[in-house]
Amino acid sequence: MRRSLPSNAAPARRLLFLHPNGPGQFRALAAALAARPGHQVVMATRSPPASIAGVRTVRYRLAGAPAKATHPDARAAEGAVLAGRAALGAVLALRRDGFVPDAIIAHPGWGDALFLRDALPAARIILYCEYFWRSSGADVGFACDTATSLDAQCRLRMQNAALLAALEAADALYAPTAWQRDLHPAWLRDRITVIHDGIDPVRVRPDPAARFVLPDGGVLTEADEVVTYVARGLEPQRGFPQLMRALPGLLARRPQARVVICGADRICYSYPPQGFASWREAMLAELGGLPARVHFVGALGYDDYLSLLQVSALHLYPSVPFVLSWSTTEAMAAGCVVLGSDTQPVREFIRDGRNGFLVDMREPAAIAARAAALLARRAALGPVRRAARATILKRCALADCLARQEALIGSGAIAGAPMDSASTAPIAARQSG
Repeated sequence: MRRSLPSNAAPARRLLFLHPNGPGQFRALAAALAARPGHQVVMATRSPPASIAGVRTVRYRLAGAPAKATHPDARAAEGAVLAGRAALGAVLALRRDGFVPDAIIAHPGWGDALFLRDALPAARIILYCEYFWRSSGADVGFACDTATSLDAQCRLRMQNAALLAALEAADALYAPTAWQRDLHPAWLRDRITVIHDGIDPVRVRPDPAARFVLPDGGVLTEADEVVTYVARGLEPQRGFPQLMRALPGLLARRPQARVVICGADRICYSYPPQGFASWREAMLAELGGLPARVHFVGALGYDDYLSLLQVSALHLYPSVPFVLSWSTTEAMAAGCVVLGSDTQPVREFIRDGRNGFLVDMREPAAIAARAAALLARRAALGPVRRAARATILKRCALADCLARQEALIGSGAIAGAPMDSASTAPIAARQSG
């Protein structure tokens, strides 16, 4: 569904989006800007082209990888230079073809935005501040199996080096949440505007008539006691081992519960398991299998994924503190009861007992007990469901987020949109991930 921006928001212009895994977080904004008469929108990416109406996609490739002889602490920086050079080649090719952007909206996390200012000194550069690595107070070191050595801390510091160089050269910066903004150094935070990616409340909504079809042909509706879990990859960063270890206790307490696990057998952020092809195999071996009422459905198409959320009685989000998953905010928009990890990224959106619930994701027994207790009183949780959706409508409505993003592109930093006093406080020793 394409969203248009207000017709008086900005004059016609040439806009370049740059994202190695494009369109990524820029899909809705690129589509909305491309729908504006007179705008020319190009998406430069390393990924296979995505089809977005009105958006021209150009693909670039890296020329090699960091050399094996490179010092381990410098490999991330070398990788960023290679990414920046590859993106620079794409930008120069566009310039030779006559496309000189007025503004560039880019993700700097992998180095692709490193040389934009040098190639296009007159362009307005807006960077998306998704993550700033920390050796403490973030995902690294949160669980006992991710404790860091001094060598690892040095590598993390160098991983931020190219990112800082790109941020310094930008005209405007934005982050989707206050927690992500506050991961950045204190001297940089005031330059970062908080604007969420946006959730379409028309498409992502409760639907009492929703049906979810299982791989075996069985059908689930909201009348069933459906427990859901969603992640791009089934891995430790998103709490998959803790989820699996919680299931025996949960299923014993709730004999009618059906658990649907959505996600691919892949590693997006974490480390691979020892001796197994996937974390699913590793956890099933550890647990000795699970009952047939636990369903692994793999990666779903978007419509099926929404149907799954709409039939959910309880949505589990046991992630380590990390970038808040789109699935969590979309689950809230769909009116789910969310039991999330008691970490700052989740607490920015969920207040325990008001619009969702929190639990220590490092304690599978606590996850099982809290989940079972919530399922036992699911009929009384209507106010929580409504409050969850209201939170997203207030903070993340797509039309509002797109308007604020375009204002940042066109007229400089605008007033931030703090969630509330708790969510915008300095992070000090907050857990991330």
